[in-house]
Amino acid sequence: MILVTGATGVVGGEVARTLASAGPVRVFCRDPARLPALGPGGEVAVGSYQDHGSLLRALAGVDRAFLVTRDPGGDSDARFLRAAEAAGVRHVVKLSAYAAGEDDADDLITRWQRDCEDLLRACGLEWTVLRPRAFMSNTLAWAGSIRSEGVVHALHPGAPTACVDPRDIAEVAVAALTSPGHAGRIHALTGPEGISAEGQTWQLSRVLGRPLVCRELTAEQAAARWSRRHPPHVVEALLRGAERQSRGRKATVDPAFVRLTGRPARSYARWAADHREAFARVPAVLSGAARV
Repeated sequence: MILVTGATGVVGGEVARTLASAGPVRVFCRDPARLPALGPGGEVAVGSYQDHGSLLRALAGVDRAFLVTRDPGGDSDARFLRAAEAAGVRHVVKLSAYAAGEDDADDLITRWQRDCEDLLRACGLEWTVLRPRAFMSNTLAWAGSIRSEGVVHALHPGAPTACVDPRDIAEVAVAALTSPGHAGRIHALTGPEGISAEGQTWQLSRVLGRPLVCRELTAEQAAARWSRRHPPHVVEALLRGAERQSRGRKATVDPAFVRLTGRPARSYARWAADHREAFARVPAVLSGAARV
């Protein structure tokens, strides 16, 4: 049995759907209503990282687990790993972040991810760490302004990042969970090129068949927008990460995905074409692929 956490997110959801199509998988979440359709191979365990009993019930009989946490500075990883050890889990695959492997990255989110990786390596279980660059799906945050006014608002719009399709991250996660050779390894995952917000805007314009404009935000404006969804310490970390991107520190293309899969990573142009309806003036109901 494999347990998947984070299945209401873009990567965990794709991992859960892929595994459920091939065999049994158990999903751990707080709100089952937010889960994607899993099919007959999927079962749901309801709980939270803060509830040790629910973790133990979810992990009963589990051999391998996919770990996703979203609380920078929190103790969800520690709680999960304690329960995984108690339940006899053999192998944990963790979703981390590319910056955790970069010496000049020192924001709160990156330090937290490094600490969580250290916990995993020290816990005594077999482990694999995935370190993806920013998700291409982050640009879904532009969908509202694109639909209503044909505008993308971005901080440092000319600065490239080698963003990665969440489907590619999920493909590597599934391989690490189901095939040998991944224990004790760190997989750094990027897309096939560095692309800026301006370049992404151009690709979306081409896919939608109408002109779009990319307008630059000041740091203060970006912070104000992010503050609607994130606490101040996370906003500060995002600003520091954006400053590194402005210096070209996030444009490096890593060869790991090609080495692991034997094929090129998906481009942003491909991702944009596959998710066209999310940005269209009259959005259609998203399919399973469009939610990724």
